[in-house]
Amino acid sequence: MKKDNPEKILMVGNEVIGEAAVSAGCRFYAGYPITPQNELTAYMSKRMPEVGGVFIQAESELAAINMVFGASCVGERAMTSSSSPGISLKQEGISYLAGCQLPAVIVNMTRGGPGLGNIAPAQSDYFQATRGGGHGDYRTVVLAPNSVQELFDLTYLAFGLADEYRVPVIILGDGALGQMAEPVELEPHIRYKLTNNKKDWALRGNKTGKHKIIRSLLLGKGALERHNRRLEEVYNKIKDKEVRFEGFYLDDAKLILVAFGTSSRICKKAMEVLRSEGEKIGMIRPITLWPFPYDIINKKAEDNVKFLTVEMNMGQMVEDVRLAVEGKAPVHFYGRPGGEIPTEKEIIEQIRGII
Repeated sequence: MKKDNPEKILMVGNEVIGEAAVSAGCRFYAGYPITPQNELTAYMSKRMPEVGGVFIQAESELAAINMVFGASCVGERAMTSSSSPGISLKQEGISYLAGCQLPAVIVNMTRGGPGLGNIAPAQSDYFQATRGGGHGDYRTVVLAPNSVQELFDLTYLAFGLADEYRVPVIILGDGALGQMAEPVELEPHIRYKLTNNKKDWALRGNKTGKHKIIRSLLLGKGALERHNRRLEEVYNKIKDKEVRFEGFYLDDAKLILVAFGTSSRICKKAMEVLRSEGEKIGMIRPITLWPFPYDIINKKAEDNVKFLTVEMNMGQMVEDVRLAVEGKAPVHFYGRPGGEIPTEKEIIEQIRGII
């Protein structure tokens, strides 16, 4: 039962992800150091042994994702984390996870790019996360927290979604969220019971005489096409059931901001300032970047509104907003790439130039 006045403690975002993973039953973590997510790796190196789990600092990002593959094969709740260049190196392994229908949680605390870029927060990995990122026809569920509390809540959720649908789930954060400290409720009452971890597909020994094979190499005539269609059925179920977003002042809005993660925090403040001045500004914050909240945006596009998408990149989520609008309303974009964060003043100026 939830407490009336739950206790909150001050924690850094990266460490909160680790504690959420422990609460969700994660007992295997493999990673490789990269800024700005190193606090998470360090935290898991301490917490995994404390709860009877396994921590491995792998020799590379490629090794880490393949270790997660192995742990998932035997039914463990497994996680890895990295930041942009490191996530790029994991893409082949993520494709293999998807192809074998193995659940896993992958955390990307995004930094500026392309290339090595810098260690400042960015949102420039949106395309990579929401379009699969690796080879083949597959999708990953992508969750976009915008606070330290949501880092806990959505990480916990990620493990449940990964197991329910047997898919990789990505937590798409950024360097600011990972480094900031905020009060957070850790909700110990929802700790996952490891006895619930019953997976009849997992490779846990041949006690029944029935062979189990986990593979993505399908060479028979039509076998791979049939497999891809089965995967698509799963993805369609996810699109039907798992869209999450937050809406503000949508009933009377004449301009709707669309933003996720850190950008959404700044946009919300800009919206509140302009609402206090009588401007009818609303906001949609996608929480699932895939599946994307197309329907609500499409619906509001029919209300004679304008859209302004704000991102910490050169324009990536704006393409999904335009797809959702289907030409029914103008879609504007404002972005700061390369690890720069848009300011409240900049966003207000952009809005005033549109309305």
